[in-house]
Formats: sequence, structure tokens, C-alpha cells
Amino acid sequence: MRNLKSLFIGCTLILSSASLVFAGNGDTLKAVKAKGYIQVGVNGDLFGFGKADQKGVWKGLDVDTARAVAVAVFGDYKDHVRYTPLTAKTRFTALQSKEIDLLCRNATQTLGRDTALGLDFVQVNYYDGQGFMVPKALGVNSAKELSGATVCVLPGTTTEQNAADFFRSNKMDWKTVTIESTAELSQAFFAGRCDVMTSDASQLAGIRASAPDPGKYKILPEIISKEPLAPAVRHGDNQWKDIVNYAVLAMINAEELGITSKNVDEKLKSNDPKVQRFLGVTPGNGKALGVDEKFAYNIIKKVGNYGEIFERNVGVNTPLGIERGLNALWTNGGLMYSPPFK
Repeated sequence: MRNLKSLFIGCTLILSSASLVFAGNGDTLKAVKAKGYIQVGVNGDLFGFGKADQKGVWKGLDVDTARAVAVAVFGDYKDHVRYTPLTAKTRFTALQSKEIDLLCRNATQTLGRDTALGLDFVQVNYYDGQGFMVPKALGVNSAKELSGATVCVLPGTTTEQNAADFFRSNKMDWKTVTIESTAELSQAFFAGRCDVMTSDASQLAGIRASAPDPGKYKILPEIISKEPLAPAVRHGDNQWKDIVNYAVLAMINAEELGITSKNVDEKLKSNDPKVQRFLGVTPGNGKALGVDEKFAYNIIKKVGNYGEIFERNVGVNTPLGIERGLNALWTNGGLMYSPPFK
């Protein structure tokens, strides 16, 4: 009897735990619809990824990613997205505490963040790697020439540990200047408080673009890490994760299919079954996610495909001047690849 009682208690605990895991399934979508908008955590001061212009209009690749999610849920993003600027230190706490519904803030997916922090990362929206930026006047052409340098770095990021590993493995001494705010850290670098700034290469490009004189600085050629940057949601709400994930994937899939914001209306007439399913002419995908059947059409019409949002925010014709590289489609030698929409 004692063994049966123990077994019963054990099974009850397992079932209780399972119910806790799945209790939140769908809660985020319900809460978002009830208030009429998605609260999104963003960088807030990173040109090309998340920053408000002088008129208060938010722009950037992460901002457009958040807009795509809003379009999937509401059919439009206007009046349906609100932004919370977050530091590297506060970004994950804000998501855990439900201060925000979605994190779109150049955050690297790691095993520890997936597990210990109780987060779920969705499709990568920018493949990056950590680099180093220096004043050209320093006369340095390689990161391996930085022994004894003072380095500006954000605390509470993978960046700090990566830099420590790089200097240690190359038997070089270094000193750090750590400031929590990206804007204040950038100001410290431009003021000469440190010799080097290290961060994701995309972030360095954004910081350089906003420098008083961008031509005085260069990004060194070494990339010392893998930084898959992706939106994140709270663990345990599978429906919300699916919606965010497929909103990002919709932009990638559209580029694969040759569908843009300019030709998407014409593509509604396509006889290609893949295009018909993707744009919701043939129903099913929207119902599976719990959103409108035309969610992908709406995203491409109102936000654009992945190539469009990349080029207008960070591409070669912007002040950042970033080549597609790893962020090109898989058919063009990059890593961007969408599963079938069926």
C-alpha cells in the first residue's frame, strides 16, 4: 500500500508539473488581443536595428520583425506595437516578468538562455559574429595586435566572455571599461576612454554609423564568435512561439518564392500550389496558427520580405553598408532557409 501511495503521489506531481508547463499555452495571444497591441522589448539606441528617429518613428530590422508579428496577429502594425527600450542587463528579466510580450533586441540564442532563463528563441533574424572596432589613428590592422588595449564592452552579454576567451587564448593582456548603456558605452569609446570597442559586428556597424565622424573608425577583420540573433518569447506558450516563429519565417519564405511587397497582389493569382498555400488562397496555415489565413500576405504587403527589410535597414545602400553574407538565402550561399508552409 505504501508503494502504491508513493506511486500515486509521484504521478500526481508529474501531472501537476505538466499542467503548469502547458497552462500558459495561448495566454500571451489572449492577453495581446485583449489590450490591442504587442509590447516589444528593443535595443532602443542601435541604428539599423532598433532606434527611434527625430520624429519618434521607430526603425530597424528588429523593429520590422516586431511589426511582422503584429501584422500576423492584428492584420496591421499601426497602433498595434509599443516599444520598450531595454539594456543588455534588463532585456531577459523584462520578458520573464511579463513586462514585455516579445523580445526583439539583437539577443544571441544560447543553451543557457534557452534553459536556465526559461526562454524560447525562434527563427534567427540575423546571423552575426563578434568583432572589434578601433580608431584608424591607432594604426592597428588585426585584433591580434591589441595586447594591452583597453576595451569598451557591455556587461551581462556573451560579448564580455567571448572577448576574455579571445585575449586569454592569444596570451594578450587587456583592460575593460564596462558600461550598461550602449549609448553611454559608445560615447566613452568616441571620447577615447578605451582603445577598442567589441560587440557583434552588426552592432559595431550601427554604432560607427552614428559616430560624429564615421570615417575615423574601422572594424577589424577578425570575427571571434557565432552570434545567432533571434527574437525570444517565454517558455511554455507554444502557440505564441509558433506565431512569432512563422511571422519571421514568412518573410524568408516570401523571398525564396520571389514575393515582394510590390508584387504580392499579383502573386495572389499564381497557379503555384506553394504560393497559394503561403498567401492563404488555399486555407489551412492560418487556422493552424490561430491567426488570419492571409497572415503571410499581410506581412509581405505591409512589412516586406526578408531581403526588403534587410536592405532598407542595414544593407549596402544604408550608412551601415552590410553585405548579405550569412544572411543571404541558402540558394545564394547564406543560411536563411524556410521550412515548407504546409
